[in-house]
This record gives sequence, C-alpha cells and structure tokens, in this order.
Amino acid sequence: KALNLRLQDVTIMYFTALAALMVILVASPLPPLPMPFRVPLDPRGELQLSWNISYTNLEIYMELRVAKLRYGVVLGMSDRGELTNADLVVLWDSGTKSYFGDAWSDSEGRVSLDSQQDYELLEAKQKPDGFHLLFKRPFSTCDPRDYLIEEGTVHIIYGLLDQPLASLEQLNLSRIHTGVQRVLMLRPDTPSPTLPPDVQTLDVVAPNVIIPNQETTYWCFIQKLPENMPKNHIVMYESVITPGNEAIVHHIEVFECSPDIRQVPDYSGSCDDKMKPGKLNFCRHVLAAWAMGAEAFYYPPDAGLPMGGKGSSRFLRLEVHYHNPLLISGRQDSSGIRLHYTPSLRRYDAGIMELGLVYTPVMAIPPKQHTFYLSGYCTSKCTQTALPPGGINIFASQLHTHLAGRGVRTVLVRGRKELEVVQEDQHFSTHYQVRNSRGDVLITKCTYNTEDRSKPTVGGFGIMEEMCVNYIHYYPRTQLELCKSHVDPGYLQKYFNLINRFHGNDQCVCGEVSVTEQYSQLQWDVFTAKVLDSLYNTVPMSMHCNQSTARLFPVSPQTHRGGGRG
Repeated sequence: KALNLRLQDVTIMYFTALAALMVILVASPLPPLPMPFRVPLDPRGELQLSWNISYTNLEIYMELRVAKLRYGVVLGMSDRGELTNADLVVLWDSGTKSYFGDAWSDSEGRVSLDSQQDYELLEAKQKPDGFHLLFKRPFSTCDPRDYLIEEGTVHIIYGLLDQPLASLEQLNLSRIHTGVQRVLMLRPDTPSPTLPPDVQTLDVVAPNVIIPNQETTYWCFIQKLPENMPKNHIVMYESVITPGNEAIVHHIEVFECSPDIRQVPDYSGSCDDKMKPGKLNFCRHVLAAWAMGAEAFYYPPDAGLPMGGKGSSRFLRLEVHYHNPLLISGRQDSSGIRLHYTPSLRRYDAGIMELGLVYTPVMAIPPKQHTFYLSGYCTSKCTQTALPPGGINIFASQLHTHLAGRGVRTVLVRGRKELEVVQEDQHFSTHYQVRNSRGDVLITKCTYNTEDRSKPTVGGFGIMEEMCVNYIHYYPRTQLELCKSHVDPGYLQKYFNLINRFHGNDQCVCGEVSVTEQYSQLQWDVFTAKVLDSLYNTVPMSMHCNQSTARLFPVSPQTHRGGGRG
C-alpha cells in the first residue's frame, strides 16, 4: 500500500503534561522557499535533503524529498551518526492515518515521541519527482533530548519504513534500513561575490567514464590547458556533477602538474592502476577541491589562484572519488570542476598549504580509545624560513580526517601563546581572515575515537587508516606547499623496546618488520596507550617543510615543537 499523503491528511502529535492532543493541519498554500543547500542522503540518491538558514530567527528550514515513500520516513541528528540517543523527526502511517512528530531514540534505539515538539511541519506534498516534506526547527531548542545545531559537521541519520506502525513506540531504529550522511549545515550568511565581467570558464571533467561496480574508485584524467595560455587568476570554482550521480561522486580534486615535466602522457583510468604513467605522481599541486555538499568556492577580491603563464604547467590532473557501496554498474559519469578565471590579474597570487600530520604509519591511534589526540606542527623554523617578511593572510580552510576522526582544530601560536583558532570543527565557514606572521607556529590537533576497533589504527591513505590535515587557502602565495610533522622514528623504536620489555617480551623485532607490524604486535593496555600519548607530546619530531617542487626548505628535519604543547 503506497502512502499517498495530502497536507490535510497529516496529523501532528503533540504531547502535553495533561493529554495527547491531535491537531489536524489545515492546508495553506506556501510561497516556494529557496533551498540553496542540498545533499543526497542515500547511495541511490532516492532521499535528498535541502535546507535554508534564517540567522535572523535562528531557525533552519529543511525539505526532505523521498523518491518512493511507502509507510514513512525517519530523519535525525546525533553526535557521531549513531542510531541511539538521536534527535528525530518521523513521518509514519498507522494503516489508517498518517502522523508527523518530533521524536528521540534511547540507548537501545527505541523511539518515543518528544514531550516538547520543536519540529514544525509546513508542507507535505506529492510532486512528480517524489514526496516532499517541508519543516523547520530552531538551532537550539533548550530541550535536552534535541540536537544543538552549530557550526561544523552535522551527522544526519535516515531510514525508511516499509510497514505500517500502529504507534511510534513500536519503532526500533536498529530494525529498519538506515544510513548516515555528514553535512556542513550552517553556512556563512554572506551573498555570493560578483564575478568580473571578463570571466571565462574551463571545465575539468571526467571524459564520460563508466563508473566501476566496486565500492571505492579513484579515477584519474589528464587534461591539457590551451597552448601558450597566458597567466590568469582563478576567482571561483564549483562542482559539475552528472545528474543522477550526485550520491556516488564523493569528492573531486584538480591538481597542476610540475612545470619541470615538459610532457605528461594522456591518461584516463584508475589512479591506483599499476600501469598508469609514472609522471602522474608529479601532478600534486592542488588547484581546486570539492566534497559532497560543498558550495561554490570564491576567492577574496584582492587575490586569485594563478593558472597558465610562465613557470606553470599546461597539464592538469583530475581525480574523482566514486563511492559506490551498492555496486551500481553501467553508470556513465562526466563530473568534475568548473574553473572561473579572469585575465585581469588581482593584486595577490593565492596559494594552498597543507598542515597537520605526514601520511605515515609512524603516527598511530591505540585501539579501544574514547578520546585520543594527535597533533601536527608547522614550526617557527619553517615559517621563519619560508614565509615572506609581511606574513600571509589565511582566508579559508578545509579540514580532513577519516572514519575515526571526531574533531580537528588548528591554532596559531606566537611567542608560546595561543593567539587564535584558525579553524575548528568539533563534530567533524570558509570566510574569515587570519594573519599569520613569520616565526609563528601552526598546530593542527585531531581528536579520534577507536572504541569499535581491536587493532591499532596507523596513519595512511586507506579509509581504515587515518589522516589529520588542514588545507589552508592564503595569500600572497609562497613556495611553502606542505608544513607537517611526525614523531621522530628513532624515539618510536625506543618506545617499542620499552613496551616489549615491560610486557616480558625481550625478543624485539624492531628493525626487522614494518612500523605497522610493530604496532600490531604490541600488547595494548592502558599503560601502552598512555606511554604512546606521552611519547607523541614530548619527544622531538621530524619536520617536513616542503616546497611545491617537493624539495625541502633548508630547516633541520629533527626539531622540538618551539611553540608549546598542542
């Protein structure tokens, strides 16, 4: 039986201290609300969430589109995307009537109607592309069972009901098909800047790729810029996603190849293919990056990202990450990034710099940790050597971890004092200005949770490995591409020796196997984890202070923090 809802059929359930009141909504035609932000929720793209923000009223308007609605839908928010202790809005059908209400789940996933109803239904309507549910709620409701919507990542949970519910109390989230999507809900309340009249566009897109029917694919494609293209400034970029693939295209990056490499062969194929041209490894200078749910990226009025001209490459590498957990086959894709550029050069060249931890298994997170911190340092020695006398202006920031990441924070330290937070997302707005001077220290601190893991999690590129990265966008551009650290490997070997001896294992295999293997062979207990935490925070680090050519700046590779603890 299909759920065929008209607005006047939807009953709202309010609980008061005295009685349960049934309130029938009377249909009143609403002017269409603009919904500038949208993200697909499920891998098929059958559920889509759109939203708008009223900073004046501190309210968020949400529209949920369900392609095929049967007996109801659940939408919720929780701290980390868990089904327990979640703040929910539920539309359900009892077999005779349809209900809408604000609800919550307990520590077992059982659902109850909330005594304080903070979601207000505005419209419920069947349209040609599916069922649309429009509702609103305040950022903060002062209800302890409700999620506080704040800056940073919001974990959205969703589920579809495939049978009627006589009462909401029959619902247990662990027994229905659910999923999680992460979104940046609150966006800067600033109008989009006007682009210059002479702006041109260049689409760097996949050449009609058949998406492989595997869960994860990184697709690489080499695109040439026009011959003898003069220097231009990129002033904005945005994603171009093939309609129907919004739920599979996970993130996209465009890299410029090294100007030293005169010729880069044509290539369109997996980035992990052993047969791919080796020269693709020299295409690592980030020009643009987009992730699911992100908006267009604008440069400040006095800066632009250089493209073309003397000393640049005419070869770009597009990298598209396809996330295809349902193994859909035969889907064609021409997604990518549209670069908006102008020949009227702005005052400053902008640049992108990578902060945080080097991608190495030397940094690891013990198993069964509720909270474990790793910090990456950009030291005063590196900024003193690589930054211009007037310093740099940081105007945007993109934070990144993998699945165990719970929060990222970059702080600026000057003279051993924490001056300001460059960017923070403790749930895991791109327009702020931070002044970074020569000799400053930038500390990027990541928070992890590995309670669900029985083995240590090492640093690396794999989704089950971890990263701690902040890409900062800044001007004026310098040659400093990467300013990251990791613990000194010599001290790490002393740690392995100590822990093995403490646990009565004198046969240390320290030099014979990989660091990843050494971590996995340790006996993990509170002592092992505490000593590792202490090691990371006290012993010298290996510093990577890299130019865009991948050569190192002349600073000592082993260094102390020079700016206090992170």
